[in-house]
Amino acid sequence: MARILLIHHSPTESTRRISRAALAAAELPELAELAEDGPLELVEVAALEPDVEQVLAADAYVLGTTANFGYISGALKHFFDTVYDHVREPTAGRPFSYWIHGGYDTTGAEKAMSAITTGLGWSLAADPVVWTGAVEDAHLEQVTEMTATVMARALE
Repeated sequence: MARILLIHHSPTESTRRISRAALAAAELPELAELAEDGPLELVEVAALEPDVEQVLAADAYVLGTTANFGYISGALKHFFDTVYDHVREPTAGRPFSYWIHGGYDTTGAEKAMSAITTGLGWSLAADPVVWTGAVEDAHLEQVTEMTATVMARALE
């Protein structure tokens, strides 16, 4: 079995729609066909509740955040601040990707996500989904596809 953590901060209805789109990837029939050695498990983790053991036990990661004041959410920053030193070496090389949704600009949040995950040594498994403005169905489909790709990579 492969375990994938979906670590996000989704404080609004719009961002909860995004996290639900990520969770929908676990229901895709294509993933069930890939999981010959057992099921894939997508575990939702609130960014405000970091758990080092969960991160160590996972095979891959999907991260989600809003872009706030030019940076990732304080909740996701708190998550990384809490687990970083404990998981950096043991999880190096594991697949991940992310989504960032911003109102006006995501540049700082993208730089932060890149810097933190590079420091962790994680391997980008799918193109991130990053956008500003309204949450459209096309964005939700991209998040589902990105999450499914990370889940599939966890089986490799």
